[in-house]
Amino acid sequence: MYKRIILLVMDSVGIGHAADAAKFGDEGSNTLGHIESVAGQIHCPNLKSFGLGRIADISDDGESIKGAFGRMAELSTGKDTTSGHWEMMGHPVTVPFPTFYEGFPKELMDTFTKETGYGYLGNEVASGTEIIERLGAEHIKTGKPIVYTSADSVFQIAAHEDIIPLDELYRICQITRDKVCIGDYYVGRIIARPFVGELGNFVRTSNRHDYSRMPEKKMAQQELQDAGVPTVAVGKIGDIYAHVGWDESYPTKTNSHGMNMVPYLLGSSFERGLMMVNLVEFDSLYGHRRNVEGYKRAIEDFDYQLGGLLPMLTEDDLLLITADHGNDPTWKGTDHTRELVPILGYSPRMNGPIDLGNRKSFADIGETILENFGLKQWDIGTSFLEKLSK
Repeated sequence: MYKRIILLVMDSVGIGHAADAAKFGDEGSNTLGHIESVAGQIHCPNLKSFGLGRIADISDDGESIKGAFGRMAELSTGKDTTSGHWEMMGHPVTVPFPTFYEGFPKELMDTFTKETGYGYLGNEVASGTEIIERLGAEHIKTGKPIVYTSADSVFQIAAHEDIIPLDELYRICQITRDKVCIGDYYVGRIIARPFVGELGNFVRTSNRHDYSRMPEKKMAQQELQDAGVPTVAVGKIGDIYAHVGWDESYPTKTNSHGMNMVPYLLGSSFERGLMMVNLVEFDSLYGHRRNVEGYKRAIEDFDYQLGGLLPMLTEDDLLLITADHGNDPTWKGTDHTRELVPILGYSPRMNGPIDLGNRKSFADIGETILENFGLKQWDIGTSFLEKLSK
């Protein structure tokens, strides 16, 4: 049994196409493998010491493996953030969230205008950076927010912070969550996408905010909470789970900010329980923008910070590292890719290497967490706690 479990989600760091990738048009995608093949060797000695080089198509430097490593496949029907995270905590998404590949229907947008009091620009499938460059000037002139979606189940609302202040943008998003995207239009997330800057040099800010749909089933963090086991969310974890099941939530601006929060919490109030951290920039800044070099640097920066975290861990701590989907920056389009994801584990008491094998569901993580804290498992996934304890 471990007193503390720290679960780090490297948002979008996939390790090769899943068995069902062809259904998503993603057969052949490989986030980590393609990054290294295009940008050169990824220097991540700490991740490799847990066995990343054994499960991903990257160079294995012959590091002595002191941790646990395996691959996980996804049961959920989507390849988005919500589906991946929910499945980790025991809630696979079996009925796809609605998507709108030709923009949202007039009926929905009429409701948006009626409930928010705003007209809109866009209403199309688009890249967030491209659409604000294209429609930003008109947005500044008219004051109308820019609405767009993607291959994921999202309703995104972009606005310049000087035109629609953050509090007002958040209000619009909350109304859209509560009164617009309901029923047949109950999308996975409403996302506030604020930006700043001048024409030709617009930049999205870190003041993004996600408004998730409510889970239909009870998840692992709720079981922990009910049993009096502390639960702490870092980054956009609170938003992803609609703030259900978390005692404390600490939003962050960047990957670095998120990684800095972990040692701060370990050294202060977090003495027992689950801490779950989402590191979104791999996905938002580099995967979607097809920035291979930037993605590589982000992995190396994360690994450097990881090296500073490891000495803080005690024998009562279990560190788990995974991802929620892929986002191959060399792939066609700008959307997520259906991939296997890594599951890496480490504790100072661990006697690696430990091969966790090929896991059939992200829910194996939730099952492992429940077993660790002595709670009833759901048999949605399969715990690997026993392997970690050998």
